[in-house]
Amino acid sequence: MKAEKVLVTGSAGFIGFHVAKRLLQEGRHVLGLDNMNSYYDVNLKRARLAQLRGQQGFRFVMADLTDQARMERLFAQESFDRVIHLAAQAGVRYSLTNPLAYIQSNVVGFANVLEGCRHTRVKHLVFASSSSVYGANTHLPFSVHDSVDHPVSLYAATKKTDELMAHVYAHLYQLPVTGLRFFTVYGPWGRPDMALFHFTKSILEDRPIEVYNYGKMRRDFTYIGDIVEGIVRVAEKIPQPNPQWDGEGLGPGTSSAPYRIYNIGNNNPVELDEFISILEEKLGKKAERILRPMQPGDVPATFADIEELAADTGFRPRTTLREGISKFVDWYLDCYAPSQSAAARADEGTCRLNSSSGLYAKEELGGGLGEWTGE
Repeated sequence: MKAEKVLVTGSAGFIGFHVAKRLLQEGRHVLGLDNMNSYYDVNLKRARLAQLRGQQGFRFVMADLTDQARMERLFAQESFDRVIHLAAQAGVRYSLTNPLAYIQSNVVGFANVLEGCRHTRVKHLVFASSSSVYGANTHLPFSVHDSVDHPVSLYAATKKTDELMAHVYAHLYQLPVTGLRFFTVYGPWGRPDMALFHFTKSILEDRPIEVYNYGKMRRDFTYIGDIVEGIVRVAEKIPQPNPQWDGEGLGPGTSSAPYRIYNIGNNNPVELDEFISILEEKLGKKAERILRPMQPGDVPATFADIEELAADTGFRPRTTLREGISKFVDWYLDCYAPSQSAAARADEGTCRLNSSSGLYAKEELGGGLGEWTGE
């Protein structure tokens, strides 16, 4: 992939930023795309882009995946070798109140990505799915061979739809496609709506935290560095048709088309109570907990079977929850509360979001980061 051109959608987002950074460190040419929407603090997205700005091989375009004409021009002018599609409307709970945002971004937007890849003969499309697709499935650990026909949120339903659409394009047009079901990703530069970010902020500000299912939720928390490693390894492994697939015994994770699905999780679920206790220990402060029942759209447990990922890529996530939470807190304190922390680990960078340092104006985003503006 060294001399190849890679499109990373959602490059101002949590996972997309880290993937773009890793590819640039390896000498790849990266075009980042993001619509910079206001689902959460845009300043955090700008600060992520500030870390990428000026790095050799990086360009950025602010565009919306649902803009069909813009996406057609992008693919036609750039001729990408590979596409890593991480842009999406995220969040299970938000999908309960804003369902159409998920249809537009996750279904219509993904259709435009598939069309672009099809017409320009992209070598490999890797896209983000989610552990949420397992829905009402109670068979643990979750396997890519399991049925995922009973989603319990619209977010999950759109991700399952993406998997089905991707298979159609792999089958009809021989487009090599790999979907990755991420399990509760956390780490530095994470989203403010995620539990670790929200809990950290509330504990430091002496505000109570709401703990759902009375703290008995179990999640397969997966550190961002492990997620990125999995994505990069999978991107280099172009899927081939499985000659043993017969439509009966091998399940939805593989196919007679050039199509694969993998779980990327830590393969080690942890109860929410333990998660909070580790965070309290790192912060040196106790949380005031308000216990709540489980919310609509949630599931009591997630647990990734990663045997297919390990067999095909040689990779297993290895970062412990204690290590990952420590890295996140170091980053958070350096960015949001520098008076309470020494400098964050050097390899995580700094953002100082409590000041204007490292940020740049919205009008710079379209053309200020590279030669191509999309027009």
